[in-house]
Amino acid sequence: MSVLKTAVFPSPASVVPNADERAMISFIGARAFLLEAPGLFDLPNQRRIWALSRLLALREDVAEVVPGMTNLLVILKETPDAPDAVVAGLQDEWRRARGIDLAGREIEIAVTYGGEHATDLAALCDLSGLSDREVVRIHHEGTYRVFALGSAPGFGYLHGLDPRIHMPRKTVPSLNMARGCVTIGGMQTGVAVLTGPNGWNSIGFADLTMFDPAAASPAVMAPGDIVRFRPERIEL
Repeated sequence: MSVLKTAVFPSPASVVPNADERAMISFIGARAFLLEAPGLFDLPNQRRIWALSRLLALREDVAEVVPGMTNLLVILKETPDAPDAVVAGLQDEWRRARGIDLAGREIEIAVTYGGEHATDLAALCDLSGLSDREVVRIHHEGTYRVFALGSAPGFGYLHGLDPRIHMPRKTVPSLNMARGCVTIGGMQTGVAVLTGPNGWNSIGFADLTMFDPAAASPAVMAPGDIVRFRPERIEL
């Protein structure tokens, strides 16, 4: 059984931005703009995305903001007459953005490593040159940060995976990966929310409902949370 622990972290703190780097901004339809942070896929950039998301959500011309993994989708209420001016304005906001560190919880998830659901553990061992026990140890010793939710309701994209066990997503997805599979996709890890097609690589299983639409807080994870995996069983 998985265990969920709650611990409130300190209030958001300011982080000085690097104003020299420009964001990449793309048009997504007539009213939407995708802002992608330059540089590394890291926590400082994600903190600036969180800060910019809060700021833009207060604007009267903005219908919705959707923060992602070091990127932000901004949807306007109306099609702008001067989209280039919108791009320039977003670029200015990015330069001024001071990162915040979201207050969050500490979540511990019990995992069965190996076993019937670890369909990709052997391939990860082949890729990394590590034994299955080394892969499991490296994964559960990590401390992960929820950068964003997406892909499926309640699915948390977790940053902090040790580079030794990075593994590219599959070119041909598994057609029926089980809900609860603990997965690795590139430099991220996560827990599958739904049973179905999945391009990530499964190394274990967590018996925890990650999303319950009937609950007061449907998603177990939220951006800013700290996640740790605890090996409940190891079946290698």
